[in-house]
Amino acid sequence: MLSASLVPSPTIDLGLTKGRSVSTKIAQATDSAHPEGSIISPATRATLNFQYASLRNINHCPTGMYITPSVESILVWDAVLFVHKGYYQDSVLKFTVTFPNDYPERSPTVRFLTDIFHPLVDPRTGAYSLAPRFRPWRPKEHQIHHILHFIKSTFKEPTLDKFHEEDVLNKEAFNLTTLGNSIHVAYSYCDNRTSFATLAKQSAELSQSPSALYDTSGPKKNHSLRFTPLKPNEVDEVLRALSVHTEYSK
Repeated sequence: MLSASLVPSPTIDLGLTKGRSVSTKIAQATDSAHPEGSIISPATRATLNFQYASLRNINHCPTGMYITPSVESILVWDAVLFVHKGYYQDSVLKFTVTFPNDYPERSPTVRFLTDIFHPLVDPRTGAYSLAPRFRPWRPKEHQIHHILHFIKSTFKEPTLDKFHEEDVLNKEAFNLTTLGNSIHVAYSYCDNRTSFATLAKQSAELSQSPSALYDTSGPKKNHSLRFTPLKPNEVDEVLRALSVHTEYSK
């Protein structure tokens, strides 16, 4: 059984410091670590305040997903996704959402810190393609909760069926084939679902390994959402706090 150190809510932990409001935490965060510098327009800051606070609304933050602004920059949000069904069942995936300093005029970028075999994730850098859903980016229409729901949906079969070659960042996962009439129609997911399922399951299992869960080096060094191993009695306490009645087994 996997247990995380963040458990206040079954759907979302906004990472609030006790006694602070959402807007206060964001407004007081430093942005000196952001690669684009520390100059953030008032409009961008207000938009981030509003969209972060809106994640408390019903259905705005997907179940199984936790997200919080980084302690280093209000333009970087740290997140983790627990996948409960499908090819990637039981995956525990850390990722970051980085906003440009003129957001929402330009799209944020997403990077997975946990290695995952997925058509939209670059296996070298962890960069994640938002192109299937957000091309073009519409600043007056698209918001962060749309991105979060899209990310979760891309680990489900119906969305996996809809990717196109120009959108993917992992060619091995996509494995494009060309028919005689030059119509591009298939990838490894379609051609050999058994192989795809095996590789997805393997990456899901690796995401649960201690080296993946508890690693705080490299790109995960500054990630705000960290896991710590729990003893059986500590797990029981967490489950009681969540009103989950189950028996812990090794």
